Amino acid sequence: IVSALVLGLLTAISPCPMATNITAIGFIGKDIENKNRVFYNGLIYTLGRTFSYTVLAVVIFLGADQFKISGIFQQYGEKIVGPLLLIIGVYMLGIIKLNFPAFNLIPERLQHRQKFSYLNVFLLGVVFALAFCPYSGVLFFGMLIPLTVSTSGLHLPIVFAVATGIPVVIFAW
Repeated sequence: IVSALVLGLLTAISPCPMATNITAIGFIGKDIENKNRVFYNGLIYTLGRTFSYTVLAVVIFLGADQFKISGIFQQYGEKIVGPLLLIIGVYMLGIIKLNFPAFNLIPERLQHRQKFSYLNVFLLGVVFALAFCPYSGVLFFGMLIPLTVSTSGLHLPIVFAVATGIPVVIFAW
């Protein structure tokens, strides 16, 4: 448990995930006048990270590593999430205009909504947990997953995920 906690903290403070953590802090800290709301947003964000890490660990634990899933996340995770975040940001700034009716409703709904729902914060945690850079991929797939498999401790990814969310909760709050 201590190893999973330390691995999670190392992942949270490493340079690559730090960028997503800063983004998450900005997103969940939008309701800065309501400290309780910010704290709950941090917890929900951490719950989203916990969901992703636990589901991924269970899939690998049950034998899906035969399909080389970890290699896919390590190789393409940051290459997909980085440009995707840039494209979404440019779109939300209004620089890129898409004429699809469903896409046009998204910025309008976000502009009219003053406070984001807990579902948005949860989904942010889910997506950011899957943004593996080489360092966090090694910590998760190379250290935590073998530890989980060798001890049959499916609780370790939960501890890991909570540890990755602790800095976000503290700094946002």
